[in-house]
Amino acid sequence: MTPPPLPFATGEHVPHPLDRADLRTRVQTRLDAELDRWESELAEIGPDVADLIDPVRSLLQGGKRLRAGFAYWGWRAAGQQDHEGAISLAAAMEFFQAAALIHDDVMDDSETRRGRPAMHRSLADAHEDRRWNGDAGRFGTAGAILAGNLCLGWCDDLFTDSGLPAPALAAARPTFEKMRGQLMAGQFLDIVTSMRPWHQLEDAERIERSRHVIRYKSAQYSVEHPLLIGATAGGASRADQQALSRYGLALGEAFQLRDDVLGVFGDPDTTGKPAGDDLREGKRTVLIARALAGADTATAARVEAWLGSPDLGEAEVESFRALLVDTGALDGVEADITHGAEAARAALAEAGGVAESAREVLSDLIDTTTARST
Repeated sequence: MTPPPLPFATGEHVPHPLDRADLRTRVQTRLDAELDRWESELAEIGPDVADLIDPVRSLLQGGKRLRAGFAYWGWRAAGQQDHEGAISLAAAMEFFQAAALIHDDVMDDSETRRGRPAMHRSLADAHEDRRWNGDAGRFGTAGAILAGNLCLGWCDDLFTDSGLPAPALAAARPTFEKMRGQLMAGQFLDIVTSMRPWHQLEDAERIERSRHVIRYKSAQYSVEHPLLIGATAGGASRADQQALSRYGLALGEAFQLRDDVLGVFGDPDTTGKPAGDDLREGKRTVLIARALAGADTATAARVEAWLGSPDLGEAEVESFRALLVDTGALDGVEADITHGAEAARAALAEAGGVAESAREVLSDLIDTTTARST
């Protein structure tokens, strides 16, 4: 089956809102400088440390920079002017994202990330190429966990040493700490949900549990928390913070729902991950929950048999895609994405004190975040 056309596939070139203020280039420069500093700091340990730093550097060369963008434009939304400290704050979000991706790939046993081997696979391959002793897989997993932990530390360092005024960082610190804690707990919630039997649950409860995971594993740390970190650092009013929080949650959920669609229907050359990997990994997404809600008994049995099967071939993936279309699951999730985008737009309109330049970017980011192919 040919995947249905997605709403973002227009073929038109639209300037990316995160290129405003030369943001993505400046964030990359800041990340490179921080990695150079730590490479120098750790050089005394020996050349083997390059095996930890080089894959992180490679991972941080790509990505959408959405979390960085939301942190920076949260600062600007509060009426603040451009500041190199806000760029450092934005770059800190990218270190946090790198840690989350590295650890997530270990937990999901993912082979690739952004078109390259996932870090634990890259380290395992290096172990095998060098004909070292011991188990290559265990070596890769251990190294990836340590690299992710390094990124968490670098995130905190960059936040603390960003150069923003101390009162601004003190205001943002509670949300920063909440982001770190809730993401880790959200990742665990995702694991718990994947292990609990689903067949005993009602359709509505399956959908609600999937949404609950989205909120704490993705929506908050992808949009809401970075945005609020920037906005609180910038001194946004309480009313504007609340409106931006609603914007962030609605858009963050829509962002993850789009990810779930791309995990099944996306082009691997664009997404950087094999199509169907989410199905092989058995991810309990809203897409799957909606498929079960729209399935008859025989179709539901096929979903449960295929989901989480690591040997799922291309033919089965194609059949699974057709099933997601025929049960109305894809249309249902697309409607959820549209609803999330509309809710984000309404919340942004309620943030009366947001600076106009930031409002324009945050409005554009609704479309960029939900109508994308990567």
